[in-house]
Amino acid sequence: MLIERNAPHIQALDKMDLSKIHFINNRAGGAYMAKYNIGVDYHKRFTYFVVKNSKGVVLKNGQVINKKDHVQKFLEGFTSDSAAVLESCRNWCVMHDWLEDIVDEVVLANPYKVKAIAEAKIKTDKIDASILSDLLRADLVPRCYVAPKNVREMRNLLRERIYFVRMRTMTKNRITTIFDRYPEEKAKFKTWTDLFGKKGRVQLESINMSESDRAIVNRELDYIDSINTFIKDIETVIKENFKLSKNAQILKTIPGIGEFFSMLIDAEIGDINRFKNEKALACYAGLVPSTYSSGGTTHHGRLIKHSNKLLRWAFIEAIIPAIRSDEKLRFEYDLLRSRMNWNKAKAAMGRKLLTIAFHCLKKKQKYKKLNRLELEEYKLRRAA
Repeated sequence: MLIERNAPHIQALDKMDLSKIHFINNRAGGAYMAKYNIGVDYHKRFTYFVVKNSKGVVLKNGQVINKKDHVQKFLEGFTSDSAAVLESCRNWCVMHDWLEDIVDEVVLANPYKVKAIAEAKIKTDKIDASILSDLLRADLVPRCYVAPKNVREMRNLLRERIYFVRMRTMTKNRITTIFDRYPEEKAKFKTWTDLFGKKGRVQLESINMSESDRAIVNRELDYIDSINTFIKDIETVIKENFKLSKNAQILKTIPGIGEFFSMLIDAEIGDINRFKNEKALACYAGLVPSTYSSGGTTHHGRLIKHSNKLLRWAFIEAIIPAIRSDEKLRFEYDLLRSRMNWNKAKAAMGRKLLTIAFHCLKKKQKYKKLNRLELEEYKLRRAA
């Protein structure tokens, strides 16, 4: 349900004294009761703050340059018995970490759900910050999980590695496209195992092509070498600063999930206990289809968009090595392919790997492959 900013119930929320409501929530073990509720609208160069008391009275508001000392000076007098809320946006962690040192509690809000709860026809920084402050007073903020700083640092390094790996793949594809201009020469590639390895580089030199294309290929190959150096440097930093956690060690036992994927999945999931069941984790990873239901008719569409795309990518990428190394998973994949096309089977198989990961992490147990007898019994049960 969409609540407009000028709707009567939101106007009433502005004037309502919520101190008693917060007191009841506190007695029930609910949200933190704050005397000062600070709405934060964070931008690249500046941030807009709105400070309200428990009755919704605006005590202070204004625009502040994004410097920690400026923020601290602006909030002087409102840092004791206070709570602040900001939306999860690009580089939200900068302001979040500053506010953690300034106020008593910092809440990270889900921007998509905030928009669904309260949306203003007239959008300004002041209105956005004011809405967040009102939602904080009423304990209606849809919260996001905030990973510890060390986990966020690991995420940044792993994501940077993914970026360079993708750039390397794009560069290799560009080189291959150049060789499409020489079909007779390209026919030799079928006999080469590693086109961009040491032996492949020597053979690439033997290809007959124009001088301009040769110059392009050489520049691209030099770029690949630079990318390989970047990737090795990142991996060195990861190994020196982060040990393989217990959860990552468990994930590494699952077929298709190696050391890199285990660290990535562990970092992106964070605390597994924040997910009630495997369905909740699948929604977070975007491995569930969008659903439209009306008038007794239900339609399932593509995978949901608002999700952790890296987590979904990791489980999808793990499918091929998983079905190659585990007969049970290969059997499951063949069953799926017999009923649906590749794209749907890929999503369903990624969901199965995610479910395995969820239960392994929840139970703190390593993945156990079935022996031949157990596998035959499993196939009979699935066929029944």
